[in-house]
Amino acid sequence: MLAALVAVPISAGTKKKKEEKKEEGYVFTTLKSLPITSVKDQAQSGTCWCFSGLSFLESELLRIGKGEQDLCEMFVVHKTMEDRAQQAVRTHGDVSFSQGGSFYDVIYCWQNYGIVPQGAMPEPGKPYGAEKINHNELDAIASGVVNAIAKGKQNKLSPVWKSTITDIYDKYLGVCPEKFILDGVEYTPQSYAQSLGLNMDDYVSLTSYTHHPFYKPFILEIQDNWRWAQSYNLPLDEFMQVFDYAINSGYTIAWGSDVSEAGFSRNGIAVMPDTKSKGEDLKGSDMAHWLGLTPDQRQNEALEHPVPQLKITQEMRQLAYDNWETTDDHGMLIYGIAKDQIGNQYYLVKNSWGSFGKYAGIWYASKEFVAYKTMNILVHKNGVPAEIRRKLGI
Repeated sequence: MLAALVAVPISAGTKKKKEEKKEEGYVFTTLKSLPITSVKDQAQSGTCWCFSGLSFLESELLRIGKGEQDLCEMFVVHKTMEDRAQQAVRTHGDVSFSQGGSFYDVIYCWQNYGIVPQGAMPEPGKPYGAEKINHNELDAIASGVVNAIAKGKQNKLSPVWKSTITDIYDKYLGVCPEKFILDGVEYTPQSYAQSLGLNMDDYVSLTSYTHHPFYKPFILEIQDNWRWAQSYNLPLDEFMQVFDYAINSGYTIAWGSDVSEAGFSRNGIAVMPDTKSKGEDLKGSDMAHWLGLTPDQRQNEALEHPVPQLKITQEMRQLAYDNWETTDDHGMLIYGIAKDQIGNQYYLVKNSWGSFGKYAGIWYASKEFVAYKTMNILVHKNGVPAEIRRKLGI
């Protein structure tokens, strides 16, 4: 009886220690963090390319001393979707008409149409009585019209269909202003863009794949790259050098990535755990425990606390892209570097899902995840190391 009584506190203490270890979870230390604007919410819309692209340019404005700006996403979406409708019709529907896009769409809009502050157009959702953005109905209507024309049997098109598309977006997003007043000054979208002082020619898109020559630009083969923008191709080691060099030099990065991986959690963590290794090269105090888990168990545990990360190679990146395992899912903003309590390094990522998740809209993406799942990035050319710029001729 006495033995049983004594065993209770020992067991409870052991259980408590295990719970404390499990509850510790991820503990991050920020190594570098650059200024960013507030986290936005794209809500029910496929416009991450616009939110992340403008978030990137807002950070660039902070970097050059222009203060915190709130640029209008729906202006860019409006202009972009009008252009995309025309491209879909010109190609008889071979160019897809969908909500997705690329960082270049933001650059193109800035160069050709300008930009406006948020206050120059209605708050997102307001024209159709919603508290948050919801483009489901808009997309259904606009897609119906565009596809009917693009894939129809007409021998000749009237000019009216273009204004019909404009009218649809006017109704749901608001009319793009020709002029507006800000702080007592009248601007056009073009003059406002000029006043902000950014040169869109200073920004370059980079990627890393072996099916095209390194150090040359090529058109990244993804459906939402409908403007056929080019990205410079780098070997993986040099591609990853850019991330650290840019952040440490004060430049944020627009990040296009695959977020359909199990390692991209909905609670602020993106990791690429080593679920297959037998452990010869693994380090860490819980190695024995880690090696005793199945791959699925390792994947689940990787979202709870730091674990060994998979070593990514150029060949792994290419195979995932070729097999459709890496897809063009989501655009975000990388603005810093952090590490966890066992030494793994991460990039600080600003998302556009509102204050969602454990870190209120911020994600910690391991360097291994970024190396494996990045589709392309947009960065100021001065955020690229000089030797790499020389090889690219920029």
